[in-house]
Amino acid sequence: MQEERLKPLPVGHSFFDRVIRDNYYYVDKSLFIRDLLDKGAMVTLCTRPRRFGKTLNQTMLKCFFEDTSPLLHNVIGGKNTRALFNGLKIESSGEDYMRHQGKYPVIYLSFKDAKINNFEGSYNYIKDEIIQEFNRHYYVIEKISREDNKVNFEKLCSNNGTTGDYSRSLRLLCECLEDYHGEKAVVLIDEYDVPLENSWSCGFYDEMINFIRPLMAGAFKDNPSLQLAVITGCLRISKESIFTGLNNLSVVSILSDFYDEHFGFTQSEMDYMLKYYSLECKTQIIKDWYDGYLFGRKEVYNPWSSIQVISNWQNNIDRYPEPHWANTSSNDIVRRLIDIADNDTRDELEILISGGTITKLIHEDITYNEIEKSPDNLWNFLFFTGYLKKINQGIKNEDGEISCNLTIPNIELRYIFKTKVKDWFSEKIKQKDFSRLYDAVLNGSADIIKDELNDFLVDVISYMDGRESFYHGVMIGVLSGMRHFSVKSNREAGTGRCDIVMRHASGRGKAVLFEIKYTEKMSEIEKKCEEALNQIKERQYAKELEAECYKDIIQYAVSFCKKSCEVLKYTC
Repeated sequence: MQEERLKPLPVGHSFFDRVIRDNYYYVDKSLFIRDLLDKGAMVTLCTRPRRFGKTLNQTMLKCFFEDTSPLLHNVIGGKNTRALFNGLKIESSGEDYMRHQGKYPVIYLSFKDAKINNFEGSYNYIKDEIIQEFNRHYYVIEKISREDNKVNFEKLCSNNGTTGDYSRSLRLLCECLEDYHGEKAVVLIDEYDVPLENSWSCGFYDEMINFIRPLMAGAFKDNPSLQLAVITGCLRISKESIFTGLNNLSVVSILSDFYDEHFGFTQSEMDYMLKYYSLECKTQIIKDWYDGYLFGRKEVYNPWSSIQVISNWQNNIDRYPEPHWANTSSNDIVRRLIDIADNDTRDELEILISGGTITKLIHEDITYNEIEKSPDNLWNFLFFTGYLKKINQGIKNEDGEISCNLTIPNIELRYIFKTKVKDWFSEKIKQKDFSRLYDAVLNGSADIIKDELNDFLVDVISYMDGRESFYHGVMIGVLSGMRHFSVKSNREAGTGRCDIVMRHASGRGKAVLFEIKYTEKMSEIEKKCEEALNQIKERQYAKELEAECYKDIIQYAVSFCKKSCEVLKYTC
């Protein structure tokens, strides 16, 4: 009997109809539709981190609600979407829900690629999305009752509208769709905040806000032609900045218990997937790397990274996990936190990277232009965008503010923080003037070396999970800037020789040796330095350099503890 072919994983596919029709593996999230209808909110804003299934859910809603009656197949390119839901959980929920299938006109917009570095480019991208949706529904032109609406509809379809026209366009389209279908419109906007984040990064935030605000208000505020709307994004933007006066908005953030299991994979869903692909042996590995996000009261896996790693394991079961989510995001926000970090913030980063927790007040109503005003705003941004997770439900103080314990969710996210810290550290080294330190190294001035290193260590983030290897990396990075010297890490070579060896490029000048020790206790820092000194003496590290004809050899013992060091020069 021929073995049944496994369904392919939807790597890179985020459109519901494509996933179902092409028989990709699908984690059934269709009860999102049931919960949405039960909740009955007119406008719902769902905020979740990037790559957590927002587009897949939005396109599922489009396929479920959109009127694809035979009359419209040819004019909007529609297909009967009822079959897409055969066997899914929403179908089993009964006719009270399925009667909404294929009933409403739908406006669907995605802003996820609106990442152009100037306002004109970003605005044109959004405008093109709107024009495309107007043209997709051009068939309504024959039933538009008001002449002025017909004129404006034609103008918007043909790219002849002003910025103001396009900022008011969604309300017009809703009205025209209701005229034709006899049903109010469903509006779906995916990744609504991408142009806002991009404009903040590129310096035209106010211009973009002035366009987006009336676009949202026209579509959602007191719109008699609106059935319901679902907006997805990464961050909740304060009502004052974009959702002004929108009283019918229901915000479902990662703090909310609503829809908590509809974005990301639950443990049972992950267990089933691993069993389907005969990868139960990878249960703990995938949990350590990609689990740990807490939405409401439900812990979930990163779906993007989970699918990627399972796909890789199908080809090579021994392949090591990778930071897939890290490679899909710019991670600029982590870098911004590091750039404005004061000593307290650096200490908190150390705690997080070493697996600890920090306590922060959580506030959702922020604007992008407030993010850099304080590290606390950045911590909140990191939390709501998925870089940190809460490990408790939070404590409310007498002012009604909620504080939560936050930590890095998993190995993948810890990799991002470490990488950005290392990048920042490398740039810090390049910017600093180490000439006094370099002179001291070549002149045998251990006290000056100690002073210069201590000054530098105070300014850098010395996360402790690397322990001695971190300080070894510090020394390699600092010393690599010395002209005419090669710096070799014998630790990395695994030779058992002195930790760092510096040779003059001429092959005959000075040579320098460093033996490095680390301690967790400040009371032992001097003792560790003495140990390093004795090791230099007992193992006679200079012998090899003498055999290479180096005659001027300087040897140092260095010990580190937290942001302090001791330095001794070895004298024969």
